[in-house]
Amino acid sequence: MRTAQFQASAIAPHQAFLETLRQNGQLELAGPFTDKSGGAYVIRAENLAAAQALAFTDPLHTTQSSLVTVYEWSAS
Repeated sequence: MRTAQFQASAIAPHQAFLETLRQNGQLELAGPFTDKSGGAYVIRAENLAAAQALAFTDPLHTTQSSLVTVYEWSAS
């Protein structure tokens, strides 16, 4: 979710981050919310801690442009 400190300049590095995840076989899905409040992505990781460590390197998170929250999901 975007924060009040959102920086549009973080979008290109965020997209590059997602592309790196895609190339590494770690990104399943990604996309913005239609209300422009943020977006979501689904990544593959060994466990919740690994997913958090990865997601918290997202430039949108490191620039405090977005609040990144990681949930473990058991999909079927």
